[in-house]
Amino acid sequence: MRTYLIMTILGSDRPGLVNSLAETVARHGGNWLECRMTRLAGQFAGIVRVECPQDHVDALLHELQCPSGDPAHTGLTVQAARESAEPSRTQRTIKVEVVGNDRPGIVREITAAIATAGGNIEELATNLESAPMSGHPMFRAQGTVSIPESVAIEKITAAIENLGGDLSVDVTV
Repeated sequence: MRTYLIMTILGSDRPGLVNSLAETVARHGGNWLECRMTRLAGQFAGIVRVECPQDHVDALLHELQCPSGDPAHTGLTVQAARESAEPSRTQRTIKVEVVGNDRPGIVREITAAIATAGGNIEELATNLESAPMSGHPMFRAQGTVSIPESVAIEKITAAIENLGGDLSVDVTV
């Protein structure tokens, strides 16, 4: 029987880190299914979904969480949860991009608007850019949002646009 794990990994970034993690998963009979990884301020941050034989899960987690011989794992924080299946709901997935003047609380405002309109954020990436002419900070968010079939896409767009006239919202089905 196979067990599915969702792991979060945080630590100082260095060459060969992801390869070392992948080798550890493979050594325990695991299969690397999907991941999202990034480098932020010199730190590696990742979320990984793996499947592993049930009788190897404890050894895999022990090796990742308590490295004894692999210096590539030193200083990593690894947390894991066994995957639990949710009941399937009828959902549509949309891509949302928001651009506007940066301000404190903008992520809180946007995520609250999406949730209030009935959306669930599945993936979100944000960053700051310099405006082309003035150079002042511009906020950009790109994400994937799932919404029930009963919720109109326009409801999500309107909820974000109502946060201020300086926000540009682009939604793609």
